[in-house]
Amino acid sequence: MINSSLKQAVAVAMLAGASIGAHAASIDAGTVRFDVPTSFAGIVMGGGATGLNDTVLFTPEGPAIRSGFSVIDFPITLSGDGGTFALELATVTLSSTGADGAVGGGDDQMLKTATFTDIGNDNSHISFSYDQPLDAAAYYLNITGVTSGTLGGAYSGAIQISPVPEPESFAMLLAGLGLMGAVVRRRSMNKTS
Repeated sequence: MINSSLKQAVAVAMLAGASIGAHAASIDAGTVRFDVPTSFAGIVMGGGATGLNDTVLFTPEGPAIRSGFSVIDFPITLSGDGGTFALELATVTLSSTGADGAVGGGDDQMLKTATFTDIGNDNSHISFSYDQPLDAAAYYLNITGVTSGTLGGAYSGAIQISPVPEPESFAMLLAGLGLMGAVVRRRSMNKTS
């Protein structure tokens, strides 16, 4: 038998969830090209405190060594007493879809989460960089928050990735460092003579 305090807690949680409402959209940002920011946007209808839980799916053009992500509140005020759109962001999470390429397919892997409390972020702007390699698989951002406008909220975001340098680039770098080392060694030998 369930005791009455547990029943009350469940009832309160259900009422709170129903009063907030929820919004979950899936946005396909497509293929993100190297060193070219890819933008996306979303709108949440519903005044008061409507919850935001959107997913932005994307695929890197190829293996990437570094990536950056940014989401901002896009406040809108309609003329007269038409109302407002405003949003308070909570988190932005980068995840991999795993081998099946499907969001929520059971093999997803969370890679990094940024919150509005992180240094440099606030509830109107969340950005972060991910300095680990991304392969050419499918990834997604999960954006959470709550509307604070009378009509709902709107946001805009961007994804940018940098390619993994080609092996020839590393070879040129090592050759350049070798030449510089030889010049320094020769100069030091000339000074001692």
